[in-house]
Amino acid sequence: MLRKPVSGRAAESVPVLVVGGSLVGLSTSVFLGRLGIEHMLVERHAETSTHPRGRGNNVRTMELFRTAGLEQRVREAAFALAGNDGVLQVDTLTGGQRRWIIQDISAGMDVSRVSSSNWCLCSQNDLEPVLLSRARQGGDIRFGTELLSFTQDEEGVQAQVMSRETGETYAVNAEFLVAADGPRSPVRNRLDIGQSGPGALFHNISVTFRSKALKECVGPQRFIVCYITDPQGEGALLPVDNEERWVVHIPWFPDRGESLEDFTSERCAAHIRAAAGVPDLDVEITGKAPWHASKRVADSYARGRVFLAGDSAHEMPPTGAFGSNTGIQDAHNLAWKLAAVLRGWAGPQLLGTYEDERRPVAVATSTRASQQAAEEEHPGFTPATGRNDDPADLMTVALCYRYASKAVVGAAPDRPVVPDDFRLGGEPGSRAPHMWVTRGGDRISTLDLYERSFVLLAGPEGREWRGAAERASRDLGVPVEAYLVGDGPDHDLAPEPDADWAELHGTAEDGAVLVRPDGFVAWRAPGRLPSADRLLTNALRTVLCRD
Repeated sequence: MLRKPVSGRAAESVPVLVVGGSLVGLSTSVFLGRLGIEHMLVERHAETSTHPRGRGNNVRTMELFRTAGLEQRVREAAFALAGNDGVLQVDTLTGGQRRWIIQDISAGMDVSRVSSSNWCLCSQNDLEPVLLSRARQGGDIRFGTELLSFTQDEEGVQAQVMSRETGETYAVNAEFLVAADGPRSPVRNRLDIGQSGPGALFHNISVTFRSKALKECVGPQRFIVCYITDPQGEGALLPVDNEERWVVHIPWFPDRGESLEDFTSERCAAHIRAAAGVPDLDVEITGKAPWHASKRVADSYARGRVFLAGDSAHEMPPTGAFGSNTGIQDAHNLAWKLAAVLRGWAGPQLLGTYEDERRPVAVATSTRASQQAAEEEHPGFTPATGRNDDPADLMTVALCYRYASKAVVGAAPDRPVVPDDFRLGGEPGSRAPHMWVTRGGDRISTLDLYERSFVLLAGPEGREWRGAAERASRDLGVPVEAYLVGDGPDHDLAPEPDADWAELHGTAEDGAVLVRPDGFVAWRAPGRLPSADRLLTNALRTVLCRD
């Protein structure tokens, strides 16, 4: 494609430039837009993904979509798979043994007791249009536009981009750049940031197909994924609509000389028939795409004013549905910090806590995803020996990871990033507990309060904390919303019967917790303290790196 020179077109300026318009880039745009941060997103492809993949959205991700006003739209886009759950293993779909590797992805937990949301199966091709629609409400979204190059200095980032339709190139100046440009990340490569980890673990060919008769072979089970172990049909079957649209992942061994061209439509159809155990099964191949399960984490998440998020920062197997979820949660962590710095609430050092918090989570989560691939005996994967025989369950990994950085006061730095068992008790550095409350006649979750400002929750006897929050907010010029939890007429949030706010948050009735805009506990007061104004102001100053 010929590149046309800039013809009298002035450079465009924007506070944040996002590179990459898949799940993580679009989520970054949504979160920045919700915070009122002007930004531009460029994506080299002309449209969103058309291949059904990346379907598992865990509880934490759905909490973020709920806060962003998107949960209902995501569930509507995912209605076809609303009843699917669990991981099944069979010899073939019509014969041999069947066993549930995981029958309930929530492990029998009543998720409503710990979260305002729940898991959702929404394939990437269905989720991306929902995110794109919302992203366009708050950002300048340019598909069919490619980042060609960039430089940076103390003042900002200078980028050259190109319209892939016209070939015209033009300049975009930004204060910060967020690279969500995938596992082969050109931005990461240009920054010369290395990666750590074993690399590629296994390879599959993802084949989309239609078959009206296959649902009779599947039977009444509504699984997330079914692993077929018969050597002639080995693979992973995933329903798209539980009716006639399906995906199968077929093991691919490039190290044995197999090429993509070897996976003809005839071979793939025969493989599917063997997996079903039905030689004359109707099969119409509609698409094929290779994918690689890898375990890598970038050695650094930032260089100057450029930040990595999603697959550009970490790769992990799809088992456990951790990959895109970890990336979306990267975006959420980074978005409020960019907003705080751009608005002058925080010192620039706050942005350094993005890597301090998110990289350890990626290391722990990618390890857990690899363990899950071994547990599920994912087709094509031969795990190394010596794996952890008792890893944390999926819900614990999804919700209970912890941060220890300068943006948290009182976090224990020597504790594991992911605890061994499920624990959300209001500890600094953990996701703030969920609690159903009534506010002005509306039933909400306390998690619904956390997005655009800091929030101070005080117990039933903690009235003085409300005044301390107002004074700290005024003195520092930082938005802080304060709520008194209890049943009295002067209380802001009324808990449901038998709910104990103090016990849930690990404080006394006159204690308080300070929660960051991303919903993580920044600081906790176990009870009434002398010099409350000073203590709270100092905590905010520390968290925002203004010391």
